Amino acid sequence: MAQEQKLDIDALKDRSCYIVSAVRSPIGTYGGGLQPLSAPQIGSQVIKGALGKCGIKPECIEECILGNVLQANLGQNSARQASIGSGIPNTVPCTTVNKICSSGMKSIAFASQSIMLGHADIICCGGMESMSNAPYYVNGYRFGVKMMNQTMVDGMIKDGLWDVYTDQHMGSCAEQCATKHKITRKEQDDFAISSFKRAKQCNDNGTFDDEIVSITVPQRRGDPKIISKDEGCNKLNEEKLRKLKGAFDRQNGTVTAGNSSQLSDGAAITILCSGKYIKENCKTNDKLIPLCEIVSFADAAQEPVDFPTTPSLAIPIAMKRANLKMEDLDYTKDYFEINEAFAVASVANAKLLNIPIDNVNIHGGAVGLGHPLGCSGARIVVTMLNVLKKKQGRYGICGICNGGGGASAMIIKNL
Repeated sequence: MAQEQKLDIDALKDRSCYIVSAVRSPIGTYGGGLQPLSAPQIGSQVIKGALGKCGIKPECIEECILGNVLQANLGQNSARQASIGSGIPNTVPCTTVNKICSSGMKSIAFASQSIMLGHADIICCGGMESMSNAPYYVNGYRFGVKMMNQTMVDGMIKDGLWDVYTDQHMGSCAEQCATKHKITRKEQDDFAISSFKRAKQCNDNGTFDDEIVSITVPQRRGDPKIISKDEGCNKLNEEKLRKLKGAFDRQNGTVTAGNSSQLSDGAAITILCSGKYIKENCKTNDKLIPLCEIVSFADAAQEPVDFPTTPSLAIPIAMKRANLKMEDLDYTKDYFEINEAFAVASVANAKLLNIPIDNVNIHGGAVGLGHPLGCSGARIVVTMLNVLKKKQGRYGICGICNGGGGASAMIIKNL
Protein backbone atom coordinates (compact mmCIF):
# COMPACT_ATOMS: atom_id res chain seq x y z
CA MET A 1 0.00 0.00 0.00
CA ALA A 2 1.55 3.25 -1.11
CA GLN A 3 2.40 5.89 1.46
CA GLU A 4 0.67 9.23 1.06
CA GLN A 5 3.30 11.21 2.97
CA LYS A 6 6.81 10.92 4.33
CA LEU A 7 6.86 9.23 7.71
CA ASP A 8 9.10 10.22 10.58
CA ILE A 9 10.35 6.75 11.47
CA ASP A 10 12.35 8.07 14.40
CA ALA A 11 9.10 9.24 15.99
CA LEU A 12 7.78 5.69 16.29
CA LYS A 13 7.49 4.50 19.86
CA ASP A 14 9.64 1.47 20.67
CA ARG A 15 6.91 -0.59 22.30
CA SER A 16 3.95 0.61 20.25
CA CYS A 17 2.51 -1.86 17.77
CA TYR A 18 2.35 -1.17 14.04
CA ILE A 19 0.86 -3.06 11.10
CA VAL A 20 3.43 -3.37 8.32
CA SER A 21 1.42 -5.70 6.09
CA ALA A 22 -2.31 -6.44 5.87
CA VAL A 23 -3.71 -8.72 3.20
CA ARG A 24 -6.44 -11.25 2.65
CA SER A 25 -7.52 -13.91 0.22
CA PRO A 26 -10.45 -13.36 -2.08
CA ILE A 27 -13.55 -14.47 -0.19
CA GLY A 28 -14.83 -17.67 -1.75
CA THR A 29 -18.48 -18.67 -1.82
CA TYR A 30 -19.74 -21.75 -0.03
CA GLY A 31 -18.66 -24.69 -2.17
CA GLY A 32 -17.01 -22.23 -4.55
CA GLY A 33 -13.53 -21.70 -5.94
CA LEU A 34 -11.66 -22.12 -2.63
CA GLN A 35 -13.56 -25.27 -1.61
CA PRO A 36 -10.72 -27.68 -2.57
CA LEU A 37 -8.43 -26.01 0.00
CA SER A 38 -8.49 -26.43 3.77
CA ALA A 39 -8.35 -23.38 6.03
CA PRO A 40 -4.60 -23.86 6.73
CA GLN A 41 -3.90 -24.21 3.01
CA ILE A 42 -5.64 -20.91 2.30
CA GLY A 43 -3.98 -19.32 5.31
CA SER A 44 -0.47 -20.40 4.31
CA GLN A 45 -0.77 -18.73 0.91
CA VAL A 46 -1.98 -15.49 2.48
CA ILE A 47 0.88 -15.55 5.02
CA LYS A 48 3.34 -15.83 2.11
CA GLY A 49 1.68 -12.84 0.48
CA ALA A 50 1.76 -10.81 3.69
CA LEU A 51 5.46 -11.48 4.21
CA GLY A 52 6.23 -10.60 0.62
CA LYS A 53 4.43 -7.26 0.91
CA CYS A 54 6.64 -6.08 3.78
CA GLY A 55 9.85 -7.81 2.72
CA ILE A 56 10.16 -9.79 5.95
CA LYS A 57 11.75 -13.21 5.78
CA PRO A 58 9.82 -16.13 7.31
CA GLU A 59 12.65 -16.85 9.75
CA CYS A 60 12.22 -13.39 11.29
CA ILE A 61 8.73 -14.18 12.60
CA GLU A 62 8.73 -14.78 16.35
CA GLU A 63 5.18 -16.08 16.78
CA CYS A 64 2.11 -16.95 14.72
CA ILE A 65 -1.41 -16.48 16.16
CA LEU A 66 -4.41 -17.31 13.95
CA GLY A 67 -8.14 -17.52 14.49
CA ASN A 68 -9.98 -20.62 13.28
CA VAL A 69 -13.44 -21.68 14.43
CA LEU A 70 -14.32 -24.88 12.57
CA GLN A 71 -11.26 -26.89 13.54
CA ALA A 72 -12.77 -30.39 13.51
CA ASN A 73 -11.00 -32.82 11.17
CA LEU A 74 -8.24 -30.33 10.32
CA GLY A 75 -5.60 -32.00 12.47
CA GLN A 76 -3.70 -30.54 15.39
CA ASN A 77 -3.20 -26.78 15.80
CA SER A 78 -4.35 -25.43 12.43
CA ALA A 79 -2.42 -22.18 12.97
CA ARG A 80 0.83 -24.17 13.06
CA GLN A 81 -0.12 -25.96 9.86
CA ALA A 82 -0.65 -22.64 8.10
CA SER A 83 2.56 -21.22 9.55
CA ILE A 84 4.80 -24.12 8.53
CA GLY A 85 3.02 -24.34 5.18
CA SER A 86 3.99 -20.74 4.48
CA GLY A 87 7.69 -21.40 5.08
CA ILE A 88 7.90 -20.07 8.63
CA PRO A 89 10.37 -22.30 10.54
CA ASN A 90 9.08 -25.03 12.83
CA THR A 91 10.89 -23.33 15.71
CA VAL A 92 8.28 -20.56 15.73
CA PRO A 93 5.50 -21.10 18.31
CA CYS A 94 1.93 -21.03 17.00
CA THR A 95 -1.45 -20.64 18.65
CA THR A 96 -4.95 -21.20 17.26
CA VAL A 97 -7.66 -18.92 18.69
CA ASN A 98 -11.39 -19.67 18.79
CA LYS A 99 -13.59 -16.72 19.82
CA ILE A 100 -16.12 -17.56 17.12
CA CYS A 101 -16.53 -14.60 14.72
CA SER A 102 -14.13 -12.43 16.74
CA SER A 103 -11.28 -14.97 16.48
CA GLY A 104 -9.27 -13.10 13.85
CA MET A 105 -9.46 -9.77 15.65
CA LYS A 106 -8.70 -11.33 19.02
CA SER A 107 -5.61 -12.93 17.47
CA ILE A 108 -4.40 -9.48 16.41
CA ALA A 109 -5.12 -8.19 19.92
CA PHE A 110 -3.11 -11.03 21.50
CA ALA A 111 -0.21 -10.30 19.16
CA SER A 112 -0.41 -6.57 19.93
CA GLN A 113 -0.26 -7.27 23.65
CA SER A 114 2.88 -9.38 23.25
CA ILE A 115 4.60 -6.62 21.30
CA MET A 116 3.50 -3.87 23.70
CA LEU A 117 4.79 -5.92 26.64
CA GLY A 118 8.15 -6.48 24.99
CA HIS A 119 7.69 -10.22 24.64
CA ALA A 120 8.14 -10.06 20.86
CA ASP A 121 8.94 -7.62 18.08
CA ILE A 122 7.38 -9.23 15.03
CA ILE A 123 4.30 -11.46 14.91
CA CYS A 124 2.17 -12.96 12.15
CA CYS A 125 -1.52 -12.93 13.09
CA GLY A 126 -5.02 -13.04 11.62
CA GLY A 127 -7.60 -15.69 10.88
CA MET A 128 -8.79 -18.32 8.40
CA GLU A 129 -11.80 -20.51 7.70
CA SER A 130 -13.15 -23.02 5.22
CA MET A 131 -16.83 -23.35 5.95
CA SER A 132 -17.14 -25.45 2.80
CA ASN A 133 -15.06 -28.19 4.41
CA ALA A 134 -16.71 -28.34 7.83
CA PRO A 135 -17.49 -32.02 8.54
CA TYR A 136 -20.60 -33.75 9.80
CA TYR A 137 -20.46 -35.56 13.14
CA VAL A 138 -22.01 -38.87 14.19
CA ASN A 139 -22.53 -39.10 17.95
CA GLY A 140 -22.45 -42.39 19.81
CA TYR A 141 -20.20 -44.35 17.48
CA ARG A 142 -17.13 -44.09 19.70
CA PHE A 143 -18.25 -47.15 21.68
CA GLY A 144 -20.85 -48.52 19.29
CA VAL A 145 -24.58 -48.11 18.72
CA LYS A 146 -26.84 -51.05 19.54
CA MET A 147 -30.03 -50.06 17.71
CA MET A 148 -32.23 -47.32 16.24
CA ASN A 149 -31.41 -44.63 13.71
CA GLN A 150 -28.56 -42.18 14.22
CA THR A 151 -28.57 -38.53 13.21
CA MET A 152 -25.63 -36.76 11.63
CA VAL A 153 -24.79 -33.35 13.12
CA ASP A 154 -23.73 -30.47 10.88
CA GLY A 155 -20.42 -29.33 12.37
CA MET A 156 -20.66 -25.92 10.73
CA ILE A 157 -24.03 -25.19 12.35
CA LYS A 158 -23.23 -26.87 15.67
CA ASP A 159 -19.88 -25.20 16.32
CA GLY A 160 -20.24 -22.01 14.33
CA LEU A 161 -23.83 -20.84 13.98
CA TRP A 162 -25.85 -22.22 16.91
CA ASP A 163 -26.50 -20.44 20.20
CA VAL A 164 -26.02 -23.17 22.79
CA TYR A 165 -27.56 -21.12 25.61
CA THR A 166 -30.98 -20.65 24.04
CA ASP A 167 -30.74 -23.65 21.70
CA GLN A 168 -31.51 -21.72 18.54
CA HIS A 169 -29.81 -20.60 15.35
CA MET A 170 -28.02 -17.29 15.69
CA GLY A 171 -30.31 -16.00 12.95
CA SER A 172 -33.22 -16.36 15.38
CA CYS A 173 -31.28 -14.15 17.80
CA ALA A 174 -30.90 -11.64 14.96
CA GLU A 175 -34.70 -11.67 14.53
CA GLN A 176 -35.10 -10.81 18.20
CA CYS A 177 -32.54 -8.02 17.76
CA ALA A 178 -34.61 -6.56 14.90
CA THR A 179 -37.73 -6.63 17.05
CA LYS A 180 -36.05 -5.23 20.16
CA HIS A 181 -34.37 -2.33 18.34
CA LYS A 182 -37.20 -1.73 15.85
CA ILE A 183 -35.09 -2.35 12.76
CA THR A 184 -37.38 -2.72 9.75
CA ARG A 185 -37.11 -5.17 6.88
CA LYS A 186 -36.53 -2.25 4.52
CA GLU A 187 -33.62 -0.94 6.62
CA GLN A 188 -32.02 -4.38 6.55
CA ASP A 189 -32.55 -4.90 2.83
CA ASP A 190 -31.31 -1.41 1.98
CA PHE A 191 -28.13 -1.98 3.95
CA ALA A 192 -27.62 -5.45 2.46
CA ILE A 193 -28.01 -4.19 -1.11
CA SER A 194 -25.55 -1.39 -0.37
CA SER A 195 -23.07 -3.99 0.95
CA PHE A 196 -23.30 -6.02 -2.27
CA LYS A 197 -22.95 -2.97 -4.49
CA ARG A 198 -20.04 -1.50 -2.56
CA ALA A 199 -18.17 -4.81 -2.51
CA LYS A 200 -18.71 -5.41 -6.23
CA GLN A 201 -17.61 -1.88 -7.09
CA CYS A 202 -14.40 -2.30 -5.07
CA ASN A 203 -13.67 -5.56 -6.88
CA ASP A 204 -14.42 -4.09 -10.29
CA ASN A 205 -12.52 -0.80 -9.95
CA GLY A 206 -9.39 -2.21 -8.31
CA THR A 207 -9.97 -0.76 -4.83
CA PHE A 208 -9.39 -4.20 -3.30
CA ASP A 209 -6.24 -4.92 -5.30
CA ASP A 210 -3.96 -3.69 -2.50
CA GLU A 211 -5.52 -6.00 0.08
CA ILE A 212 -6.14 -9.20 -1.91
CA VAL A 213 -3.56 -11.94 -2.41
CA SER A 214 -4.39 -14.28 -5.28
CA ILE A 215 -4.93 -17.90 -4.25
CA THR A 216 -3.68 -20.84 -6.31
CA VAL A 217 -6.07 -23.81 -6.34
CA PRO A 218 -4.66 -27.06 -7.79
CA GLN A 219 -6.93 -28.84 -10.26
CA ARG A 220 -7.24 -32.57 -10.94
CA ARG A 221 -6.14 -31.93 -14.49
CA GLY A 222 -4.34 -29.07 -16.10
CA ASP A 223 -2.94 -25.89 -14.66
CA PRO A 224 -3.92 -24.58 -11.22
CA LYS A 225 -6.79 -22.12 -11.03
CA ILE A 226 -5.88 -18.64 -9.83
CA ILE A 227 -8.58 -16.84 -7.81
CA SER A 228 -8.07 -13.09 -7.51
CA LYS A 229 -11.54 -11.65 -6.93
CA ASP A 230 -14.23 -12.05 -4.29
CA GLU A 231 -16.94 -14.42 -5.47
CA GLY A 232 -20.00 -13.58 -3.36
CA CYS A 233 -20.50 -9.95 -4.38
CA ASN A 234 -21.69 -11.01 -7.83
CA LYS A 235 -24.76 -12.80 -6.46
CA LEU A 236 -27.02 -9.76 -6.00
CA ASN A 237 -30.52 -9.82 -7.46
CA GLU A 238 -32.06 -6.78 -5.82
CA GLU A 239 -35.64 -7.54 -6.80
CA LYS A 240 -35.42 -11.12 -5.57
CA LEU A 241 -33.66 -10.09 -2.34
CA ARG A 242 -36.53 -7.79 -1.39
CA LYS A 243 -39.07 -10.58 -1.93
CA LEU A 244 -37.36 -13.28 0.12
CA LYS A 245 -39.23 -14.77 3.06
CA GLY A 246 -37.77 -14.72 6.54
CA ALA A 247 -35.14 -17.43 6.96
CA PHE A 248 -35.81 -18.01 10.66
CA ASP A 249 -39.44 -16.93 10.96
CA ARG A 250 -41.13 -17.84 7.69
CA GLN A 251 -44.32 -15.91 8.43
CA ASN A 252 -43.24 -12.62 9.98
CA GLY A 253 -39.46 -12.66 9.91
CA THR A 254 -37.36 -9.78 8.59
CA VAL A 255 -33.98 -11.55 8.62
CA THR A 256 -33.56 -13.33 5.29
CA ALA A 257 -30.88 -15.23 3.41
CA GLY A 258 -30.36 -12.04 1.39
CA ASN A 259 -29.72 -9.68 4.30
CA SER A 260 -27.60 -12.16 6.25
CA SER A 261 -23.88 -12.82 5.79
CA GLN A 262 -22.83 -15.46 3.29
CA LEU A 263 -21.25 -18.78 4.25
CA SER A 264 -17.72 -18.44 2.93
CA ASP A 265 -14.07 -19.47 2.80
CA GLY A 266 -11.04 -17.22 3.22
CA ALA A 267 -8.11 -15.94 5.26
CA ALA A 268 -6.78 -12.54 6.37
CA ILE A 269 -3.28 -11.92 7.74
CA THR A 270 -1.49 -8.98 9.33
CA ILE A 271 2.19 -8.68 10.17
CA LEU A 272 2.76 -6.64 13.35
CA CYS A 273 6.05 -5.05 14.38
CA SER A 274 7.26 -2.97 17.29
CA GLY A 275 8.47 0.54 16.62
CA LYS A 276 11.88 -0.59 17.82
CA TYR A 277 12.11 -3.32 15.19
CA ILE A 278 11.03 -0.97 12.39
CA LYS A 279 13.58 1.68 13.33
CA GLU A 280 16.37 -0.89 13.49
CA ASN A 281 15.55 -2.60 10.19
CA CYS A 282 13.84 -0.16 7.82
CA LYS A 283 17.13 1.07 6.33
CA THR A 284 17.98 -2.40 5.06
CA ASN A 285 14.39 -3.24 4.02
CA ASP A 286 12.64 -0.55 1.99
CA LYS A 287 9.37 -2.49 2.14
CA LEU A 288 9.27 -2.29 5.95
CA ILE A 289 6.86 0.63 6.28
CA PRO A 290 4.44 1.13 9.19
CA LEU A 291 0.99 1.45 7.65
CA CYS A 292 -0.96 2.16 10.81
CA GLU A 293 -0.69 2.00 14.58
CA ILE A 294 -2.86 -0.29 16.67
CA VAL A 295 -4.07 2.25 19.21
CA SER A 296 -6.37 0.13 21.38
CA PHE A 297 -8.56 -2.94 21.56
CA ALA A 298 -11.29 -4.25 23.84
CA ASP A 299 -13.86 -6.98 24.44
CA ALA A 300 -17.36 -6.92 25.88
CA ALA A 301 -20.14 -9.40 26.61
CA GLN A 302 -23.83 -9.49 27.49
CA GLU A 303 -26.77 -11.92 27.30
CA PRO A 304 -25.98 -14.50 24.58
CA VAL A 305 -29.19 -13.81 22.69
CA ASP A 306 -28.19 -10.14 22.40
CA PHE A 307 -24.84 -10.88 20.72
CA PRO A 308 -25.61 -8.79 17.57
CA THR A 309 -25.37 -5.49 19.49
CA THR A 310 -22.35 -6.26 21.69
CA PRO A 311 -20.00 -4.21 19.44
CA SER A 312 -21.88 -1.16 20.75
CA LEU A 313 -20.46 -2.08 24.18
CA ALA A 314 -16.94 -3.05 23.07
CA ILE A 315 -16.29 -0.03 20.83
CA PRO A 316 -16.77 2.57 23.62
CA ILE A 317 -14.30 0.64 25.80
CA ALA A 318 -11.73 0.69 23.00
CA MET A 319 -12.46 4.39 22.44
CA LYS A 320 -11.84 5.13 26.11
CA ARG A 321 -8.57 3.19 26.07
CA ALA A 322 -7.52 5.27 23.06
CA ASN A 323 -8.40 8.47 24.95
CA LEU A 324 -11.05 9.22 22.33
CA LYS A 325 -14.66 10.32 22.65
CA MET A 326 -17.34 9.94 20.02
CA GLU A 327 -17.49 13.72 19.70
CA ASP A 328 -13.79 13.70 18.78
CA LEU A 329 -14.52 11.84 15.56
CA ASP A 330 -14.65 13.55 12.18
CA TYR A 331 -16.81 11.51 9.80
CA THR A 332 -14.96 12.89 6.78
CA LYS A 333 -11.81 11.04 7.85
CA ASP A 334 -12.79 8.55 10.58
CA TYR A 335 -14.52 5.33 9.52
CA PHE A 336 -16.27 2.32 11.05
CA GLU A 337 -16.16 -1.38 10.21
CA ILE A 338 -18.90 -3.28 12.04
CA ASN A 339 -19.15 -6.87 10.89
CA GLU A 340 -22.31 -7.75 9.02
CA ALA A 341 -23.08 -11.10 10.60
CA PHE A 342 -26.58 -9.96 9.71
CA ALA A 343 -27.52 -6.61 8.23
CA VAL A 344 -29.55 -5.96 11.36
CA ALA A 345 -26.37 -6.17 13.47
CA SER A 346 -24.60 -3.35 11.67
CA VAL A 347 -27.73 -1.20 11.48
CA ALA A 348 -28.56 -1.70 15.17
CA ASN A 349 -25.01 -0.95 16.32
CA ALA A 350 -24.88 2.20 14.22
CA LYS A 351 -28.10 3.38 15.86
CA LEU A 352 -26.92 2.54 19.36
CA LEU A 353 -23.60 4.31 18.78
CA ASN A 354 -25.35 7.22 17.04
CA ILE A 355 -23.07 7.12 14.02
CA PRO A 356 -24.06 7.72 10.38
CA ILE A 357 -24.80 4.45 8.61
CA ASP A 358 -23.07 5.76 5.48
CA ASN A 359 -19.79 5.74 7.42
CA VAL A 360 -20.06 2.03 8.19
CA ASN A 361 -18.43 -0.58 5.93
CA ILE A 362 -17.92 1.78 3.01
CA HIS A 363 -16.24 -0.98 0.96
CA GLY A 364 -18.98 -3.50 1.70
CA GLY A 365 -19.08 -6.17 4.36
CA ALA A 366 -19.97 -9.75 5.18
CA VAL A 367 -23.39 -9.62 3.51
CA GLY A 368 -21.89 -8.69 0.15
CA LEU A 369 -18.47 -10.32 0.57
CA GLY A 370 -19.01 -13.30 2.87
CA HIS A 371 -18.25 -14.22 6.46
CA PRO A 372 -15.59 -16.94 6.90
CA LEU A 373 -15.99 -17.16 10.66
CA GLY A 374 -12.39 -17.31 11.92
CA CYS A 375 -11.20 -14.91 9.23
CA SER A 376 -13.71 -12.06 9.50
CA GLY A 377 -12.32 -10.28 12.56
CA ALA A 378 -8.98 -9.92 10.79
CA ARG A 379 -10.61 -9.25 7.41
CA ILE A 380 -12.35 -6.11 8.65
CA VAL A 381 -9.04 -4.79 10.05
CA VAL A 382 -7.37 -5.42 6.68
CA THR A 383 -10.22 -3.73 4.83
CA MET A 384 -10.27 -0.84 7.29
CA LEU A 385 -6.58 -0.20 6.74
CA ASN A 386 -7.25 -0.10 2.99
CA VAL A 387 -10.13 2.35 3.56
CA LEU A 388 -7.86 4.67 5.56
CA LYS A 389 -5.20 4.60 2.83
CA LYS A 390 -7.64 5.15 -0.01
CA LYS A 391 -9.49 7.95 1.80
CA GLN A 392 -6.40 9.41 3.51
CA GLY A 393 -8.33 8.86 6.71
CA ARG A 394 -7.33 9.12 10.34
CA TYR A 395 -8.95 6.62 12.72
CA GLY A 396 -10.48 3.26 11.85
CA ILE A 397 -12.91 1.87 14.43
CA CYS A 398 -13.60 -1.86 14.05
CA GLY A 399 -16.14 -4.00 15.88
CA ILE A 400 -17.35 -7.57 15.49
CA CYS A 401 -19.91 -9.57 17.45
CA ASN A 402 -19.44 -13.22 18.30
CA GLY A 403 -21.65 -16.08 19.37
CA GLY A 404 -22.34 -16.39 23.08
CA GLY A 405 -23.00 -12.67 23.56
CA GLY A 406 -19.48 -11.34 23.02
CA ALA A 407 -17.70 -8.86 20.80
CA SER A 408 -14.25 -7.50 20.09
CA ALA A 409 -13.24 -4.01 19.00
CA MET A 410 -10.04 -2.40 17.73
CA ILE A 411 -8.97 1.12 16.83
CA ILE A 412 -6.22 1.73 14.31
CA LYS A 413 -4.64 5.04 13.31
CA ASN A 414 -3.41 5.81 9.83
CA LEU A 415 0.21 6.87 9.45
